[in-house]
Amino acid sequence: MGTTVTRPGRTGTIAALCLALAAGPPATEAAAEPATRGTGIQVTLPPPAGKHPVGTVALHLVDRSRPDPWVEGRAYRELMVSVWYPARRRAGLPTAPYMPPLAAADFGRTLAAFLGVQPGDVDWAGATTHSQEGAPMDRAGGRLPVVLYSSGFRAPRTIGTTVVEDLASRGYVVVSVDHTYETAQVEFPGGRLERTVVTADWTEEDMAKAVDVRVDDMAFVLDQLARLNRGHNPDADRRALPAGLRGGLNLSRIGALGHSMGGSTALQLAHDDRRVDAGVNLDGGHRGPVARTGLAKPFLQMAAEPHTRASDPTWQSLWDRSTGWKRELRFTGAEHISFSDAQALLPQFADKLQLDPSDLIGTIDPGRSIAAQRTYAAAFFDLHLKTRGTPLFDRPSPRHPEVTLIP
Repeated sequence: MGTTVTRPGRTGTIAALCLALAAGPPATEAAAEPATRGTGIQVTLPPPAGKHPVGTVALHLVDRSRPDPWVEGRAYRELMVSVWYPARRRAGLPTAPYMPPLAAADFGRTLAAFLGVQPGDVDWAGATTHSQEGAPMDRAGGRLPVVLYSSGFRAPRTIGTTVVEDLASRGYVVVSVDHTYETAQVEFPGGRLERTVVTADWTEEDMAKAVDVRVDDMAFVLDQLARLNRGHNPDADRRALPAGLRGGLNLSRIGALGHSMGGSTALQLAHDDRRVDAGVNLDGGHRGPVARTGLAKPFLQMAAEPHTRASDPTWQSLWDRSTGWKRELRFTGAEHISFSDAQALLPQFADKLQLDPSDLIGTIDPGRSIAAQRTYAAAFFDLHLKTRGTPLFDRPSPRHPEVTLIP
């Protein structure tokens, strides 16, 4: 690759993703070729900053109360989620991969193109998290508050691992959710890959429907977490659950967090579902009615430098109509995709592949950006789910000069 690749900025994100995915293989791919570990540039995620080791488990959830909203003839809705939690490390347990193998291969053929990466350039299958699969949950702190995470439009649940693992290391149970058939690729047990049905001609009505579907997905996940907490195993394949997970959730303290469309989903869920106490929106414009009605619960919005209430009427409307605790932060030098794992991953291969990452992750220092995102997200949930005071939202922090509090 001998020339610098320029990628679309904020306004072209959705169209570019749709075009990259529209020509892919069929929605159901039962025997896709998995990615080969060890080929391509090796990438790593920053370790979580909290004091707890982290464990994780993937769950296959089936909602038989509703037909799938995206695929005609499917009588029920299927989801894959990952649960992340403070853990007690146990020798012999594997470190969880960043993506399962079929999903990694498909990501390399589809969404990775948006980063300017060709198949084989990056070893997506070889990347790992910092969490042990199936490790026992650490129950020393009692029942722990829960945060639901929803990623951006088309993006897999894995793309928020940087912030998700960190929250778990600070004493939260975090559940990241794939929204099947909107998400680019979802790998289910048994080697089944379900791909997106999104095409380049999706309308604003389709996008609004996607938020509605996501909110329904999250509400169903909360139902299943309640079953798990009562001692049931909600996994459709009845795979073993980590020791200590049942009964370990404090479902009277629930938050929602998301990036882009996932941020819109988080605040809409907080609006619609009485079980959710507070929400964080990472640079997402709103498509649901929450922007018109406002929110009476605490919420935090983190913005890329170009994103302001003046430039986004949905942010202004939400702000004006909301009656609860609210804060808005602007990250100098950040771009829209800075609030995903691309902030950590793209700098690791940009120079080698002669890419210009500034359109996607801006000019903010990646390490400082990640540290600030993690700090403010954790402080918000500490304040509203754990009632721990913090001065971070009252005045500028000398430790995070890139972050501006917007009155």
